[in-house]
Amino acid sequence: MDGTLKGVPETPVARPCAEPRPAGTPKAVGIVWALLGLNTLGSAGAKTIVTLPRSLIQMATMGALVTAFALALALNLRLRIRASAFVFLLTLLLVPSVISSVNLEVGFGALFRCTRLALFIGTLWLLSRWWEGSLTFVRYHIRMYFAALGTAAAGLAISPGTAMPEYYGGRLVGALWPLTPPQIGQYAAVIIGLTVLLVLGRRTTGGSAAVVIVPSLVLLALTHTRTATVGLLIGLVLAIGSLVLTSAAARRFFARAVLVSAVAAVVFASALQAWFLRGQSQENFSNLTGRAKVWDALLAAPRSTAEQVFGVGLGDKSFGGLPIDNSWLAVYNEQGLFGVALVAAILIVLACVALLRPPSLPRACAIFLISYVAISSYTEAGLGDASPYLLHLALAASLLAAPAAATPVATATPLTTTAVPQRRIPRWARR
Repeated sequence: MDGTLKGVPETPVARPCAEPRPAGTPKAVGIVWALLGLNTLGSAGAKTIVTLPRSLIQMATMGALVTAFALALALNLRLRIRASAFVFLLTLLLVPSVISSVNLEVGFGALFRCTRLALFIGTLWLLSRWWEGSLTFVRYHIRMYFAALGTAAAGLAISPGTAMPEYYGGRLVGALWPLTPPQIGQYAAVIIGLTVLLVLGRRTTGGSAAVVIVPSLVLLALTHTRTATVGLLIGLVLAIGSLVLTSAAARRFFARAVLVSAVAAVVFASALQAWFLRGQSQENFSNLTGRAKVWDALLAAPRSTAEQVFGVGLGDKSFGGLPIDNSWLAVYNEQGLFGVALVAAILIVLACVALLRPPSLPRACAIFLISYVAISSYTEAGLGDASPYLLHLALAASLLAAPAAATPVATATPLTTTAVPQRRIPRWARR
């Protein structure tokens, strides 16, 4: 006899390693992430093959954000969120945005942009439930921006003249959806870097990676985007450097990349210089294509104390009708010194957390994204509003999030088990 009653199911005994499996990320979360990406594509850019009214594009992008928030809320009805310093600091960024925008100094559009930023941040809070340091959101990110690059490639195939217009110096633009050369270069650089890291971490095959990397490199070259290229190279150096001590594949790739880069720099020096200068004079290049003049004018403009602290309100990232093309000055103009301090805190916190994490592939991807955004912030705007750059940093925050601790079913030591008391069954019930 084994001591159990015949006909009565045996009560399971808790084991020390028994843990519930963590719930997987719903597939619909990838749809929410793609909708956030669609919202950040913007509504202004190059001339397209079929003229799309800007109001129609704005309806599509804003509708994507509202849909993303509603779908995220439906997936997370219990409002389970994870503590995130990144999203918390973004939420604080709403304070100077609203304070400066209610004055309507830049029009009612400022309040609309505040609402957009609030929905964007709210959606990130809802998605934070699934931030556990896995590579799930990296794959969402690559697929989303690879699809955006697909529209640029399709436009180039359908109408090369429209896709590479003279008013952009023959650089690649979006002919189906109004994408500017810096946008296309940014998307290409980010997915190239992330895919290279996935290959080094053996999370994808070489063939699958080539399908993403090769056409993205071609599109990046056609955009002649210097910021994206420099950000890609420096970001990969830092990310792969973080894996060198723990990954033989990273060491081999790093050594080969240094050798190939040295040879290419010698053999193709003149061609690389011509590509980098884009036919500009040394004076124009030193002025960063006229950006420095806008920056000097912005800093020299008189401001009240309130405007210095809180800015003038969320606008179109321009000054005097010209684009600012600098995240720090754009934030200073629209959200003041308070906003600049918060944006700096966001980057510093993410960088510090990345440095404190042990070497891993998610950490390397986060380092690449943080480095790329930090470099791009010098010649591109977007860190103070809903933009692809904030989405890159949100991905980095998800990669740096510690996995949620699973709650054990019962506590037991390796040498003992927890006895579960059995109910006395009457004699009549045993028959």
